[in-house]
Amino acid sequence: MTTQRLPFPVPDERAHYFVGSYADMHDLVEDLVVPAGAPEAAAIVLRTARELLRQSYYCYEFSTVAVMHSLIAVEIVLRDRIPDTGKKPLHQLIKQGAADGILTARQAEYLDYGRQIRNGMAHGQTTHAVMPPAMAVPMVTTSFTIVSELCTAVRCH
Repeated sequence: MTTQRLPFPVPDERAHYFVGSYADMHDLVEDLVVPAGAPEAAAIVLRTARELLRQSYYCYEFSTVAVMHSLIAVEIVLRDRIPDTGKKPLHQLIKQGAADGILTARQAEYLDYGRQIRNGMAHGQTTHAVMPPAMAVPMVTTSFTIVSELCTAVRCH
């Protein structure tokens, strides 16, 4: 078996379109604070999404993965807030959350848009999609905000 030695990370050449150095990545994500009271599983996922955004300095595609990953946190919280979710897919959770008043119409709209992006990639309809960090940060911020709003409205478990 041949051992493959990977190089140390170097900045992606596209990173300099949005920051001057890796240290500047902190400014992009400093407002992404994991909400107090979020279920631990959702908190872990949100921290991972935030770190993926920072690491997109080295691997540009991580910004797209961060968006997809941040939706997992929202799904975790929706399952926490909506009784008897079973194995319902995210689109049904969004519909039920909106119908039950757990989600606002704005939240449901944003989540459904994110869900469509995620599904397009997960099911191979969209391949090698690259979402620049400037586009990814607001989408991940939306997931952080919705988790915070859901956990503030009624204490999450």
